[in-house]
Amino acid sequence: MLELEFTAEDVARTRFAVSPLWEVIAGVRVLSGSDTQGLHRRWAEQTRARITSARLDLTPLTSLLPPAEQQLPSFLSPPPTTPGPSLDVELATLRATPRDLLHTASAAARPAVEALRADPGRGLGRLTEVISAYWELAMAPYWPRMAELHEADIQYRARRFAEGGTRHLFADLGEQVTWDSGTLQIHHLFFHGVRPLRGQGLLLVPSVFSWPRMCSKTEAPYQPTLRYPPRGVGQLWEAPTVPASAALAGVLGASRARLLAALAVPASTTDLAARLGLTPGGTSQHLTALRAAGLVSAHRAGRSVLYARTRVAEALVAGAGGSDTAAPPGPQAQAAPPLVS
Repeated sequence: MLELEFTAEDVARTRFAVSPLWEVIAGVRVLSGSDTQGLHRRWAEQTRARITSARLDLTPLTSLLPPAEQQLPSFLSPPPTTPGPSLDVELATLRATPRDLLHTASAAARPAVEALRADPGRGLGRLTEVISAYWELAMAPYWPRMAELHEADIQYRARRFAEGGTRHLFADLGEQVTWDSGTLQIHHLFFHGVRPLRGQGLLLVPSVFSWPRMCSKTEAPYQPTLRYPPRGVGQLWEAPTVPASAALAGVLGASRARLLAALAVPASTTDLAARLGLTPGGTSQHLTALRAAGLVSAHRAGRSVLYARTRVAEALVAGAGGSDTAAPPGPQAQAAPPLVS
C-alpha cells in the first residue's frame, strides 16, 4: 500500500488538472489490450481501423510502453502545470525533456529509452510527431465529450471539498483509496511505503482511459500525481438515438438540428447522410455551415474526415433537450490495482 502524507501546506496546494497527453498514453495502452473488461471496446475498434487505414506506425511510442502490469517511463507524461493545457503545450514539455530524465524502471522499455538518450532531439521530435498524428485519428474527434466528462467530475469534487473538506473529497474517489488522519492510502501494485508530499500538494487528474485503475506518480522532480477514472465513464461511448428537439430545430432548421443530434459520436459525411436520409451534398453543406458557426469540428482520419460536436454544441444540444442526459456514475472499479507512471 502506498501512503501519501499530507501537511496543511499539502492540502492547500492540492489541485486538479486535465492532461490530453496522459489520455494519449493511456489510450494507446487500451489499444494494446489493457482494457480487459471491454469498456472502451467501441472506441478501440473504430480507432484501430483508422490507424490501419492511415498506415500510422506507432512504434516510436509503443516501444516505450511496457506491458500493463509494469511501470511506465515517467517522462512520457509530465504532470501539467496549468489546469487545462493543450496537447501542443504538453508536447512542447515532452520535447524539452532533459536527458537525465530519460530513464525507465521497465526492462521491456529500456532499449527504446536508451535509443532516445543517444539522440534526444531527434528521438523526442519523432515521438511527438507520432503522438500528434495519433491524436488526430484517435482522440481529437472524441475530445469534446471526454473534456466535458473531465470538467464535470472536477466540478463535482470541488463541491464535495467545499461541503466536507479533504476527507469528503477523497471519500468516493475509488475503492482503492482511503483517507485516514492526514494520509491518503492507495492500494498499490508497484509501490509500497510512505511518501511525504513535502509541501508540493497532490495533483488530481481525471482520466477516461485509466479506468478502472488509479495511476500514481510520486518520484522527483514531478509534483505527486494521482490519475483516477471520472464519474460517468461507463456511458461515455454509448450512442443512443436521440431525436433533435423542436426548440433546436426552430433555431437551426430541422436538418441541422438532426445532424447535431446524430453527432453524439464522430461520423463522416457519408455515414451521416445514410443514417439521416439526406443527400451527401446536402449533408456536406449543412456541416460546412455548422462548422463555420463553431458547432462542429472536422478531423482527418485516414482517407475520410470525421465530424464531431464542439463543446459549444454539446451544451447547446443538451440545453435544448435533444442530447444525452447527464451520465450517472460509471462502473465501479473491480479491485483493479493502481499503476505507476
